[in-house]
Amino acid sequence: MAKKANARRYAQAVFEIALEKNELDRWQADLAKVVAAVSAGDFLAALESPKIKFEVKSRLLKERLGAVNPLATNLALLLVSRSAIGIIAEIAGEYKNLLDEHRGIKAADVITAVAVDEPEKRKLAEKLGELVKAKVEITSQVNPDILGGMVVRVGGKLLDGSTRSKLTGLKKELISGESKL
Repeated sequence: MAKKANARRYAQAVFEIALEKNELDRWQADLAKVVAAVSAGDFLAALESPKIKFEVKSRLLKERLGAVNPLATNLALLLVSRSAIGIIAEIAGEYKNLLDEHRGIKAADVITAVAVDEPEKRKLAEKLGELVKAKVEITSQVNPDILGGMVVRVGGKLLDGSTRSKLTGLKKELISGESKL
């Protein structure tokens, strides 16, 4: 939990800087570059190693990051100095959440039994957008265990229209002897 809270605080600080300088998209791209640069297992291990001097880590990181916003480089160096570079992906994720919120975009996680094609995703995004009164971006997953229908999480709401949940409900009705027919 502390890791997520720290990531959220860093992301909030970065978001405020980006908003002040009107560089929201640039920061998102730069955070993605930093995540990609440090995501290699051996490189991340080197940046987290107490045996390697900070000056060496700093030089290696600056070389790997190249033409990234100097403030993004400073963030990465700060995280290295605090032995917290491992949370950079969480910071980038939290930053995206803040950016989406700022732009009035809500994320929707959709689970279906079979893959959903792009035209269906667009229609579903429109319908969900009407429901939550915001633009919706869909992330879809396939889980054959739900048998059919879909399960949607958007804007703090859970909409379970899966066949599995309907069958479970029917089973409970039959066991209790209460029929809604």
